[in-house]
Amino acid sequence: MTPDYEWLLSPAMLGLLGLCIGSFLNVVIHRLPLMMERQWLMDSAAQLSDAAELKKAAAWKSVEADTLARSAQSLSQQLDKLPHLGIATPRSRCPHCGHQLAWHENLPLIGWLRLGGKCAACKATISKRYPLIELATGLLFAALSWRFGARPETLLWCGFGATLLALAAIDWDTTLLPDSLNQPLLWAGLAASLLGLTALPLNSALTGALVGYLSLWSIYWLFKLATGKEGMGYGDFKLLAALGAWLGWQMILPIVLGASLIGAIVGIAMKLNAQLREGRYVPFGPFLAGGGLVVLFAGQERVLGWLGWA
Repeated sequence: MTPDYEWLLSPAMLGLLGLCIGSFLNVVIHRLPLMMERQWLMDSAAQLSDAAELKKAAAWKSVEADTLARSAQSLSQQLDKLPHLGIATPRSRCPHCGHQLAWHENLPLIGWLRLGGKCAACKATISKRYPLIELATGLLFAALSWRFGARPETLLWCGFGATLLALAAIDWDTTLLPDSLNQPLLWAGLAASLLGLTALPLNSALTGALVGYLSLWSIYWLFKLATGKEGMGYGDFKLLAALGAWLGWQMILPIVLGASLIGAIVGIAMKLNAQLREGRYVPFGPFLAGGGLVVLFAGQERVLGWLGWA
């Protein structure tokens, strides 16, 4: 007998849920890096306001330390006056004119199409990025329902996919992979394994997290010792650890190989088109996230077969 809730977890229904979650992800992708940067400024200003600490840590003279401390105190006061910025508040506004979006303008995908991709007030162009993230999340949720079936556990994989999508977009924009997303993703994977919700044994999840982190950590230090430069950030280590916790240690190498290959192709294409940003780098996080999703949909047996390990 079909459970009463099965229709709620069908591809169509989860696709609609994904559109709504995608609208929320747009807010997270835009605001979370700003919130982090503002917090860093506030923390730095607070620390620099301590003249005694400046004298101790930097061995500065009293005059120099006092001057910087006063400037930092002034900066701290200015930062305290900034309006609150959070994920839930304030309500979404047009970045050009400050027009507060009405509820119908915020409808996933429909709102953007209804407005013709322009602000209702100032007619400034609204980035296509917003409906694309919503559409991508909706399609991802529908695909996950098709892949795992109309089961409650599928919602866990939807959360996994949505977090990867947010991390990929944030890293592409800012080269940041926030701990506030990375760490819950890691612990959720381990907890899901412990509770038997992902069909992945706990020892495989723990080993996956360990191998994921240490593999990129080792590459980072080998590269730094050889060149004196940093080839990636610690957020990449944490993201691969989270992928290992969800997908198992056997999938670490396929994810890294796939991410490296696609990242190299994209980097070369951007270089040929003069689209590389300052510093001539391409963030690795989006490709790790993409590799994780490819492995998830392909399945462990098929991926190992591709590598000849089955």
